[in-house]
Order: sequence, then structure tokens, then C-alpha cells
Amino acid sequence: MRTVITGGAGFIGSHLCDHLVARGHEVICIDNLLTGKAENIAHLMGNSHFRFIKHNVSDYIYVDGHIDNILHFASPASPVDYLEYPIQTLKVGSLGTLNSLGLAKVKKARFLLASTSEVYGDPQIHPQKEDYWGHVNPVGPRGVYDEAKRFAEAMTMAYHRYHRMDTKIVRIFNTYGPRMRIKDGRALPNFMYQALRNEDITVYGNGSQTRSFCYVSDLVDGIYRLLNSDEHEPLNIGNPEEITVLQLAKEIIALTESKSKIVYKPLPIDDPRIRQPDISKAKRILCWEPKISRDEGLRKTLNYFKDVLSNNLIA
Repeated sequence: MRTVITGGAGFIGSHLCDHLVARGHEVICIDNLLTGKAENIAHLMGNSHFRFIKHNVSDYIYVDGHIDNILHFASPASPVDYLEYPIQTLKVGSLGTLNSLGLAKVKKARFLLASTSEVYGDPQIHPQKEDYWGHVNPVGPRGVYDEAKRFAEAMTMAYHRYHRMDTKIVRIFNTYGPRMRIKDGRALPNFMYQALRNEDITVYGNGSQTRSFCYVSDLVDGIYRLLNSDEHEPLNIGNPEEITVLQLAKEIIALTESKSKIVYKPLPIDDPRIRQPDISKAKRILCWEPKISRDEGLRKTLNYFKDVLSNNLIA
């Protein structure tokens, strides 16, 4: 199999590169390194089954030879990133998706879109099932990411229906693990960074908002199963074990044996109050559910961040 992964130098994309190379795929990683890191794929350089192309997929994409699969994962994904790069986020969700779908059409390749639980916005249905249409503020600061992904889903389904392409859509819930950027602005790496340095841990709002954290190897396993399935409608992949942000902060303080204290700051605009995937569809169609417990996943992630800090690689 010959597989293109856009955003392949990112956190999730690089783990997908590893997963597919290990299964004998020839992987072509395309990334402009806006938020991805060359270090995430450095260990694959020189592997005959891996090739890196530095390119912005919001521009026309050319790849020679046949292609079996295209996985479109290119996009800023943390609030810090898409608030810093709002136009680029909208472009990669629209033009980047269009260009990636166009390449898949020409190459007669399967196409998998990385969508997000953010399409549900600040949900009024709990837990979130795939048939829920969401509650999104299109003109709020988070709208650049939410609406880019909602548009990308609509574009993908249009190509599936009109061009009869084999397409998949994965809605990814909060994911964590090695290769996250320790200062990417999301709660879990923020808490670990602050705890390891014995700094005050910043909780926004009163900490009662909930999230559901999935370890990256579980996510990648679900994505691989979806790629090889016959499912075309959107599908949630995430860990349904819900936790408040405040409880997560306390768990990380205990795990790190930190002297950090919790401080509270105002909740960002449109920050979702609740987030929990209904994964009954993934269980039924993919025979998938997460295997890594939060305690095990947090320990693995903590060890990675300790290495990052000890080597002063905090960018």
C-alpha cells in the first residue's frame, strides 16, 4: 500500500506514519511544519518506506505514482495555534481538503478526513452521538477551527456522493501522549508542564467543564480500522471516560508529586462545558474501544515530557 498523510509531522500524524510504516505501507508525509515538528518523524528518515515532502497542502498537491490512501490530518489543532493562525486554519480546512480530495480522485485512492469533536461545539446533547448536528458559534474566535472542519466534512461527503469516492470521516476527541507539544495550550500538556516546574496550575472557569482523554495509540488503532472499513458516515473515536478539568489537574499534581497550587482564570469564549463521545458505533462497526487506562497513559506522557524538559525541547 502507498499512503499519503498530510500533517504527518504533527502529533497524531507522526504516530500514524509509524503505524502504517510498521504494517508495510510506503508512507509519504506532507507537512509545512507550521505546527508539526521535524523531530516527530526524524527516526523515519532514511527508511525506504518513508518519504517527507515539505509543502503547504492549501496549495496544489502533486505526488508521483499510484496512491492507495490519503489521510488528511493537516491543520492547527490546539486553540493557541488556530487563534494565532486563523486564516491558515480556515484555508487548510477548505482549500487543503479540496486539494487532498482532488488528489484522491485523480489517483482513485481511499480518502480519510481527520475531523474533530469540535464540530459539536458547546453541545446540548450528552454524550455526543454522530447524528448530533452540533451547537457552534460560527463567528466566535473558535469558529475558524470548528467551521473549517464542518466544511471539510461537507466537502468530503459531497465527493463521496457525487464522485462515488471511497471516503471516511473520523471525529477525534481529546487525544494525548508522546509528541504533544508541551506548550501547545491544551489543558493536559499545560498541567504537566506547570506541575513539573512546580508552578501554579491554571484552571479556566471553575474547572467543572468535562473532557474525555484518549491515549494516542488507541486513537491510531481506531483510525486504522476505520480506514479499512466500509463506513462512509462520520464516526467518533475517543475515550468515553469523562473527567472534569479540575479533577485532571489534581491527578497530575498527585502523579508528579508537585508542589503546584491550582489558580483559576476566566473561561475562554465558547469553551465547551461538556465533551464525551458516544462510541457505540465504533464498537459495533470497528469492534474498537480504548485499551489504555488514563493512569497508564498519563504516566507514559509524563515520562515523555520529563525527557522534553531535561533536553530543553519545549517549543
